[in-house]
Amino acid sequence: MPKYTYKVRDEQGKTFTGSYTTDSKDRLRAALQNKGYLVLDITEATGGLFAPKQVTRKRGGKVPGHVLAFFAEQLSTLIAGGVPLVRAVSLLGQYASNPTLGMVLTQVAHDISGGQSLHEALSQHPKTFSHVWLSLVQAGEVGGQIADTLMQLSIYTKTQEGMKSKIITAITYPSILSVASVGVLIYFIVGIVPTFAQIFEDFNLTLPLLTIIVLKVSSAITNHAVAIILSMVALFFAFRFYIHTPNGRKRWHAFLLTMPLFGNFLKNIYYDRMLSTLATLLRSGVTILNAIGVLEESFDGNVIIQNALKQVRADVAAGKSISDSFAATGVFPGLMTEMMKMGEESGKLPSIIQTLSKFYADNVDQFIARFSAVIDPILIVGVGVLIGIIVASIFLPIFKLSQIGS
Repeated sequence: MPKYTYKVRDEQGKTFTGSYTTDSKDRLRAALQNKGYLVLDITEATGGLFAPKQVTRKRGGKVPGHVLAFFAEQLSTLIAGGVPLVRAVSLLGQYASNPTLGMVLTQVAHDISGGQSLHEALSQHPKTFSHVWLSLVQAGEVGGQIADTLMQLSIYTKTQEGMKSKIITAITYPSILSVASVGVLIYFIVGIVPTFAQIFEDFNLTLPLLTIIVLKVSSAITNHAVAIILSMVALFFAFRFYIHTPNGRKRWHAFLLTMPLFGNFLKNIYYDRMLSTLATLLRSGVTILNAIGVLEESFDGNVIIQNALKQVRADVAAGKSISDSFAATGVFPGLMTEMMKMGEESGKLPSIIQTLSKFYADNVDQFIARFSAVIDPILIVGVGVLIGIIVASIFLPIFKLSQIGS
């Protein structure tokens, strides 16, 4: 029987490797999963003095989500139509519109023809295919429903990309307006105010308090522009260094989740992403323990939620229910844990989780709509007030000068 080497992660999050002799990879994978391990990789061991050396190959890079969604949909259609897997992947790689994806699929097709499964071939390109992708494909292969799983994966990816597109669209116009407004203010303060300051000085006028304040601000910015820019750059890099430390990262991520106005918005985004991913994994046949492990790997963008998911996985592995495990973290809202409890009791956990995901997605949509409707007038009025203050500070002395001339 062939000998296989494996890489797994236990419920405490520790990663280790080993080897085992068995008749198939699927049997070894099932045995490891039954022990509560999250299987990361299984490869057939090739030993001996004259064992062939592994060929160093180019790893794939990041590919846009909408491109991956289209690839999953196409591959699902081809497989459902009876096209062999190697032929389907090779065709999609040959005619891929994205060069990176084309290169990756060419290598994937080569690996599959060499005896690897689709999951194993995709796992060679971690920058292209996420943990969610790999777990869903693996579940589809084990369950013999790879075409259906790929279609679910396409729908899931499109949903996630649609959410990203809504957020980007909502912040694009305010960002452009903010940059333009700051540019106009800087032009007024640096370009126009100093000219009038010289005129007022020549006439030796007694200036109003508003004019004095604006002139001092203009003078400080004009005379110390280099120092201000260098200080801002230094603060930026110091901040970046701090938030990359373990303690700084934890504090920053905690602040993001609790900051006024936008804290709940970010929470809703995270909850929607977490729940939709969990529902898709469970519906595809991934075990709850492995599904939570995939979520833990996917949420490296917020250490607070990632640590909570790590605790959830440990509690589930210890025998606790899913709802109790989520509630014990103190991070997730009561509505979520109560709905999960109802799903466990009714045996409809994936459907309940999907309903929860839609609830949080609707909250995100409502916030985006309100934010887009409110932020534009606020920015316009705010910039108008600042420009009005600058203009008033200039014209008040001019009116006084005209009275003296009269």
